[in-house]
Amino acid sequence: MKLVIAIIQPSRLEAVKQALADVEVFRLTVMDVQGFGRQKGQTEVYRGHEFTVNLVRKVQLMIGVNDEFLEPTIHAILKGGRTGPTGEIGDGKIFVVPLEDCIRIRTGERGGEAI
Repeated sequence: MKLVIAIIQPSRLEAVKQALADVEVFRLTVMDVQGFGRQKGQTEVYRGHEFTVNLVRKVQLMIGVNDEFLEPTIHAILKGGRTGPTGEIGDGKIFVVPLEDCIRIRTGERGGEAI
């Protein structure tokens, strides 16, 4: 089992959700987050004064998957999250970490069955 953590642009959320549905991944958690990477924030003008916004709004997805769904999940996020045909700086990141256990609270099921 793996935990896929993806940080994407908010405008790409619906495309990523559709791409995940196409590969039969329907369970995910979505959170609004802020941060920056290579963009180092963005410069904006407010009432004639220029200022830098250090944190950029993003969306974080957390998806627990069994091993056979890992690659389809990654490819779906890449497909839905990429801006344009080649992508742009700020499109996001995908992190894959081992998932030691998963427990369904309602039934007490554990492991891959609980996902």
